Amino acid sequence: MIRKHTDRTYEAELQQLRERILLMAGTVEEMIARSVRALVDGDAELARRTIEIDGKVNLLERETDELCLLILAKRQPLGSDLRFITLALKMVTDLERIGDLAVNICERAIDLSQGPRFDSFADITRMAEIAQQMVTHAIDAFVRGDADRAQQVLDRDDELDELYHHVFRQILAQMLADPSLVERGIHVQSVAKVLERIGDHGTNLAEAVVFMVNGTDIRHQGKLDSI
Repeated sequence: MIRKHTDRTYEAELQQLRERILLMAGTVEEMIARSVRALVDGDAELARRTIEIDGKVNLLERETDELCLLILAKRQPLGSDLRFITLALKMVTDLERIGDLAVNICERAIDLSQGPRFDSFADITRMAEIAQQMVTHAIDAFVRGDADRAQQVLDRDDELDELYHHVFRQILAQMLADPSLVERGIHVQSVAKVLERIGDHGTNLAEAVVFMVNGTDIRHQGKLDSI
């Protein structure tokens, strides 16, 4: 659990940090959902509007970095507070990168806005749902200081990877059956890869939460009970 402070000003600063990370996470989650909806619906205008949101994400990254550095300079925190603030710095980097990846999906959505649909779009939508949930739950675990909640995120990564490989095989089969679909198929495969990478960032966020709460580094190991 996140420790409360008797210094109300300090606690307010930490709460402001939590709120900024929640806002940034909510923004990139919205970008993921909108980018995939633009892809599936062939809505190039929605894709363009979603790309514009990335400027807000970049601004939030800069502002949150500045707040973290301000707290570090003023408070010189130790222990769990130090882990909380330094990992917040890492998390905003992951969230900013997720925003960039959502922009990549939008760019592919614009490319694919005209032409035939792929049978794999339902699986692409499912991949996006899982990736978005991983980010949501990782941030929730961060704010609550809940390592068990973070572990649930890590458990979803295998599900996302399995879907990615399924989509890859499905699209490859369609391209082999109809060579005219090769260029479009490569774009769809790139979207699946981007969603898999968003899941990797969700995993990074969850691993950071485990370290923040327990002081245990589980990177490349995946589970609390594997240490």
